[in-house]
Amino acid sequence: MRRFQVISMTDAAAARIRDIVDTREGAQGVRVGVKKGGCAGMEYTVDLVTEANPKDDHIEHEGANVWVAPEAALFLLGTEMDFEVTKLRTGFTFRNPNQTSACGCGESVELKPAELKALAEARAGAT
Repeated sequence: MRRFQVISMTDAAAARIRDIVDTREGAQGVRVGVKKGGCAGMEYTVDLVTEANPKDDHIEHEGANVWVAPEAALFLLGTEMDFEVTKLRTGFTFRNPNQTSACGCGESVELKPAELKALAEARAGAT
């Protein structure tokens, strides 16, 4: 049986999540979501998880745990989560096929929801 995953994560993202969990008491992983905000309309959110929500989609890679908020699943379907260190910024990045544009600062994005049918088919194909 293939396990359904809303998003995937790179080895670099998994390593950073493991580092976060190791330094915070009671942490189990992170929760990824989206919220309205910024000049392009939406922003990604990454929050510490100390107690998993059974309604969230769970992704595990190399010992790192990520949960995806149900209301964000359509916006994040097919996304790859990465962690990058550059001269200007250090943080999680998201390569999202549902992203239609981003603001100049890179903190805000415009997202279109994936087809509900695509999400249903992906979940059904995992069983």
